[in-house]
Amino acid sequence: MIHVEESDPERQCVRLLGMRVDATTYDHAVSVVIERSRSGAGGYVCAANVHMVMEAHDQRDFMGIVEGAALVVPDGRPLVWSMRSLGTRQSDRVYGPSLAMRVCAAAASAGVPVGLYGGHPDGLELLKQRLCLECPGLVCAYAWSPPFAPLSESERDRAIGEITASGARILLVGLGCPKQERWMHEHRARIGAVMLGVGAFFDFYSGRVKQAPAWMQRSGFEWLYRLWQEPRRLFARYAWNNPRFVVLMVMQILSHTLFRRWRRTP
Repeated sequence: MIHVEESDPERQCVRLLGMRVDATTYDHAVSVVIERSRSGAGGYVCAANVHMVMEAHDQRDFMGIVEGAALVVPDGRPLVWSMRSLGTRQSDRVYGPSLAMRVCAAAASAGVPVGLYGGHPDGLELLKQRLCLECPGLVCAYAWSPPFAPLSESERDRAIGEITASGARILLVGLGCPKQERWMHEHRARIGAVMLGVGAFFDFYSGRVKQAPAWMQRSGFEWLYRLWQEPRRLFARYAWNNPRFVVLMVMQILSHTLFRRWRRTP
């Protein structure tokens, strides 16, 4: 059975293996981020891919974290294909790194200060330089690459205090899934800025990691390119998650198709 919810006339919400993904576009997603940054509504935005869907499928608490997001955009091409197979035609792929750049351009035009949390220390300054070069007028009010090890309570408090004091109204968070989503959910009440989980955006746009060619992104094989680049880090994730996603989504789509046919039967 299809799981589609209409929360407002502009957006449908589709359940992929139980996890919410919003049918949206770049323009709509950017407008949500800018509006929430101006109103002080805060909250967080998730960019969903196969990895996130399977994390939510395996961990019910993580499913709840994604559910609490202000917006969940379909970052991965397989998610868009799945949504369309379930009857949702409104959605485009909203690729996290491209969304982050569009948000920064809109923030520069609107005079909304932006902050950066995450990434590699060597690439953070390069990322700031590129953002300011490509988004004239952008105010990058805060930037910090936290250590990989968990922060102490005092370190967390200091970081949140610095983010708040900086005046950043949009915070790009690049800690990787599911760490960044857990971090945003945990700190949503203490950080007034709207937070956007951007995954590999920090590495891509600082030049530390190469992006897949456009044709690979369009065809859904970007994961192969990333696996070729980082086999040790990504092999286990892809080998475990990708086949299960395909099998489970085929089962959901077949169930949806059969249910629709049954409903049409007089």
